[in-house]
Amino acid sequence: MELNALLAEPVALPSLPRAVALLMSELAHEEPSLRRLNKLFGSDPALAGRLLELANSHTFQVPRQIANIPEALALLGTAQVRSLVTTAPLGTTSRSVPGVNMQQFWRYSLNTAKLARSLAGLTLQNQTTAYTAGLLHALGELVIHLADPEKAQSVNTLVAPFDMRRGKIEQRIFGYSFGHVTAGLARRWRLPEVLVDALQHQGAPFDNNAYEPLAGVIHLAAWRARAREAELGEKELAVTFPAEVGLPLGLDIDMVLQQDPIDWTAKPEVADYVV
Repeated sequence: MELNALLAEPVALPSLPRAVALLMSELAHEEPSLRRLNKLFGSDPALAGRLLELANSHTFQVPRQIANIPEALALLGTAQVRSLVTTAPLGTTSRSVPGVNMQQFWRYSLNTAKLARSLAGLTLQNQTTAYTAGLLHALGELVIHLADPEKAQSVNTLVAPFDMRRGKIEQRIFGYSFGHVTAGLARRWRLPEVLVDALQHQGAPFDNNAYEPLAGVIHLAAWRARAREAELGEKELAVTFPAEVGLPLGLDIDMVLQQDPIDWTAKPEVADYVV
């Protein structure tokens, strides 16, 4: 399936049921806490994407595009946010997307967002925008699995969905990767160009005369989060570190690992998905 055809397929991106339930509880208050809403939307890629899509829609005619969750919440009213949450498709099981463990997807996406925010601070990038990009960056993987499950499964037999080689294998087989699909979603949602470009080039931030620093941040954050999913040791981390991405940003492996904001030794619980 060509990329444009894939993006035209109607898919329902599932949300974390716990996040939806907590949001509904918070939105039931007469004056919901914006801080709490921000944390909850920031725990779920699909909810964050829908929120940003609504904030950037023609309905609001804002003078500039909205790049992050706090800005979107400041723009929207409680009734609009409540309606968005109420209609959110739920990932009621870990297999809501055939071929993808959704609990792993939510954990991985949140870890990437946290890492991206931390690395953005080190490289003088906008941390809030980096968090958004990190949270959304792998949504294209869900679209591929939902819209073309047979082809996705053919790739799954070669590499798992969170394997570090996933993007390159998809590029070789499909002609595009999950990052290109996510960028297509972001463009359709009218997200700022800085986000679209970061998502588009996340697989190869500095190839073909491209220089996308935010894409480099996302690339490094995703490398670290995927390494964690694979439970790589020190030697494997050293071998797989994408130095060609770190070098233009002035980052080596020690600097990236030292910026790690996550306690990897803690056993993840459902509540850990809320940042």
